[in-house]
Amino acid sequence: MRKNGWLSIAYHALFILFIVAPLLVVIAVSFTDKGYISMPSDGLSLRWFRAILDANELIQAFWFSFWLGLVSASVAIVLAVPAALAMERYRFPGRGTLMGFFLSPLMIPQVVLGVAFLRFFNLAGMSGSFFWLAMTHVIVVMPYALRLVLSAATGMDRDAERAALSLGASRWTAARRIVLPMILPGIVGGWLLSFIQSFDELTMTIFVATPGTMTLPVAMYNHIANTIDPLVASVSTVLIVGTLILMVLLDRVVGLDRVLIGNK
Repeated sequence: MRKNGWLSIAYHALFILFIVAPLLVVIAVSFTDKGYISMPSDGLSLRWFRAILDANELIQAFWFSFWLGLVSASVAIVLAVPAALAMERYRFPGRGTLMGFFLSPLMIPQVVLGVAFLRFFNLAGMSGSFFWLAMTHVIVVMPYALRLVLSAATGMDRDAERAALSLGASRWTAARRIVLPMILPGIVGGWLLSFIQSFDELTMTIFVATPGTMTLPVAMYNHIANTIDPLVASVSTVLIVGTLILMVLLDRVVGLDRVLIGNK
């Protein structure tokens, strides 16, 4: 307390409140008893949480987004691990160019990516496919997985791996028993961040999604465009609470600090 001072504590408290305030407003709106978005409300009600059970379109979109995020994050992390290890361990011509190529989706506006993918899919006749939509998400989330795995691999002590190789272990055994456990926090963090990014992706997906490949963010966007009821707020509250529970479980099982900052 003496080290930071009351002014510093008050500043940080106001800053955190500023960040969290939009989430608190969404949660408060989801408990309204009115048929439209209203705050403050005359009373509290769970009617819009019960309405989620009748919103088949949103439920189907949720499960579609879940499987899409699962596939996209898994493919991205499978590609990110060998790429990160190669770029961390070896110095070869074009290394910087290759790194820039992998990270380029972060520098391209999502609208530009969406228009480019839409044009490409129309010309190739590949629209409306779960596989191709998943591949677009892999491109978008790959940089997040790569950065976290690369962060965990940078500065990793290779003495244990060399010892295993000198004792007769194959490179695959050393990678499976030594290297992968050492970079596991980066792998878990990269997968989780990629999953969240894929699940929450709207700007690019809205260009390439079809009625048969409707994700939850796109379905919520369409719902807001056509109605003014607080159903989307209740869905958002469920997602917020679910995310908090997931973070607590992750902290208990793996250690959230290790997942977020790697094993550096």
